[in-house]
Amino acid sequence: MKNRQGVKESESVSSTKSYPVVAVTSALEPFTFQIEGMTCSSCVATVERTLKKIPGISASVNFASETAHVMAPAELNPKVVIAAVKSAGYKATLVSDTNQLALHNRHSASALFFAVFFTIPLIVISMTSAWHSQIDQWLGKLFKNFNLVPPQHSLTMWLVIALSAPVVIVIAWPIHRSAVRNILHPTMDTLISLGSLSAFGWSIYSNATGEGDVYAEVAATVISFVILGRYLESRAKRQASSALATLLALGSKVVTVIRDDVEEIIPMDHLDVGDHFVVKPGERVATDGVVISGTSTVDNSLITGESRPIDVATGASVIGASLNRNGRLVVRATRIGSDTELARITAMVINAQGTKAPIQRLADRISAVFVPIVTLIAIGTFFAWDYSGATLTKSITAAIAVLVIACPCALGLATPVALLVASGRGARRGIVIREPRVIEVARKLNAVVLDKTGTLTNGQMTLIRATVVPSAGAMLGGVYKDLLIEPTVLSSALSIESQSDHPIATAIAAFVQSRGIKPTTVSDFAVTPGAGSAGRVNLGLVSPVVLIGSPIAVAHATTPFAPEIEEAIKQAEREGLTTSVLSWDGVALAVFAIGDQIKRDAKATIAALRRRGIDPWLVTGDSLEVARVVASQVGIAADHVVAAALPETKVAHVKKLQKKGYRVLMIGDGVNDAAALATADLSMAMGTGTDTAIATADFVLMRRQLRSVIEALDLSKKTLRIIKTNLGWAFLYNIICIPIAAMGQLQPMYAAGAMAFSSLFVVTNSLRIR
Repeated sequence: MKNRQGVKESESVSSTKSYPVVAVTSALEPFTFQIEGMTCSSCVATVERTLKKIPGISASVNFASETAHVMAPAELNPKVVIAAVKSAGYKATLVSDTNQLALHNRHSASALFFAVFFTIPLIVISMTSAWHSQIDQWLGKLFKNFNLVPPQHSLTMWLVIALSAPVVIVIAWPIHRSAVRNILHPTMDTLISLGSLSAFGWSIYSNATGEGDVYAEVAATVISFVILGRYLESRAKRQASSALATLLALGSKVVTVIRDDVEEIIPMDHLDVGDHFVVKPGERVATDGVVISGTSTVDNSLITGESRPIDVATGASVIGASLNRNGRLVVRATRIGSDTELARITAMVINAQGTKAPIQRLADRISAVFVPIVTLIAIGTFFAWDYSGATLTKSITAAIAVLVIACPCALGLATPVALLVASGRGARRGIVIREPRVIEVARKLNAVVLDKTGTLTNGQMTLIRATVVPSAGAMLGGVYKDLLIEPTVLSSALSIESQSDHPIATAIAAFVQSRGIKPTTVSDFAVTPGAGSAGRVNLGLVSPVVLIGSPIAVAHATTPFAPEIEEAIKQAEREGLTTSVLSWDGVALAVFAIGDQIKRDAKATIAALRRRGIDPWLVTGDSLEVARVVASQVGIAADHVVAAALPETKVAHVKKLQKKGYRVLMIGDGVNDAAALATADLSMAMGTGTDTAIATADFVLMRRQLRSVIEALDLSKKTLRIIKTNLGWAFLYNIICIPIAAMGQLQPMYAAGAMAFSSLFVVTNSLRIR
């Protein structure tokens, strides 16, 4: 993470709630902070409330991943955020490298060991009444031998109190400290601290006065159960994030580069775009690139979820972190660092885990008032029992049980842990969830709008036929006479299409290059999504404006097509081919007929969507004839085809369906699909598509297979079912258990066990998504 210069080093970053005012002079940038010390969803609310008081930033805190995702101006020093979190009673660390993310608290294991070490003996002593007289005699002799005056009443109970003291006071100190720091905004630690200290304090009082029962073992057991629950919870959350950890671990640390014909091993940080690096059999590709020599097969399964290895040769693109199965490859680096496919996937997963689903906001609102309400219920329970004439022991026992049994942790974990597991599971299957809100929308879908090229088809276009009609340019004038030959026309096409990465442009460029024709320079290049590309091509004496695009788009900017041009377009459409027309200065000179192969699973996927009650539509920029041919092959009705669609046409069709009451899923991959992707209720972009489409979509499907759509919908459905189960459990647990505890039917020790089990159930239930 680069250094921020917005706050001077000499500026005081105090723990008060007065923060430096930062003038926003640039766009917001994302920061991720590891947060330590959060124990429940009330802690999440406290940290978010604190961060949002800092001018100019927005923050989302995730309890499951123990992180805070902050959008802040570049001028803001991260130390300001760290100080603000510290003032709220927690610790924050800036995560400059996502590999630093760690969910397992290494301190919880040692705390658990010492808690169990002290708690088990005191429980055994406390519960085995036959030992008490013997222990009293032994302790009495011990005091006498050292000439000490023994305390009054049960010496055994004083031993129990002494054994519980390290657990309740020392081991539980972080819990008490958090409770004090958050006294104005009570958290789960407040309940635990009140419950354990009340039981411990009451035990000292009752044994000193000889009135009532001793509950020191209850106090220690409460703390031990809490620590055990958090330890297991931490372990489970680490398992939940294991898929993300796998992604993070895929990145190479070193790479073998070729410099001056010598192989040299260097750190990944020193690799630059354009460097040539070696990938030996069994090694992972260091970064995204293009093969410049060698042949092999590469395994992309951990990045895109594709199960079959892919054959690669000179000119093929490879993804960083993919596994080279056989053959030595030399690759030219095209993307490094945060621009790589792996970094992009990881960033999308982490951002998704830091975003809250709407269903979580209900739990957050309840959690915000949960602890104060439970505290009032506990106080009311004490006075109700006392008023009814019960003993002081009975009144305090019931109140402590209420404090201990209550568990906002389950509410706080119900949604984020499930999303954590789902995003990790999806990432392993090549499905990246960018917006958690989609899990609630997915089950309501009843219409899907699909693009054709790259979505229903492989997007690997091949130029089938090029029809060049030099005679059509007669009206351009004498200055063009010597230029109106096929090689020059094709060279102008290559000059324009080599500037674009659209599949059709790539196909045309590859065809022309295979003829040994070279491009020339281009100025004023522009792309109009859904229409085509244009630029001024330097042909020597003249520089015509060359436009290449769909027949309809080009027709709007040219004179009427020559008969040969019209016939070439009609022939291509009859064959179900996509057509592009080339024009110079408003005169059409050539037609390119491009073919694309329909994905093998496209028909099965459309049928699966129909079985789910989702009505498919094909909306494409291609001609009606081509669109209908493709639609008939995949099983889409002819009256559900919209052809010659511009970006605004796709948006209009999505809105039209929405007005009719449909919940619309949009699937596409191009720049021309971005607006419709943003308009739809839920959107999916093919990972092989453009960055604009990927940045707009709710899901990114990294595999080429269209069946990923069904898998994404199934993952959403299962995740939502798990979340509802978690929330139902969390609500029912508290609704049922708190009254039982208030009625005095539950001992505090068993209440502590139930509370720990409640949180653990939510986490382990979420792991079923895996």
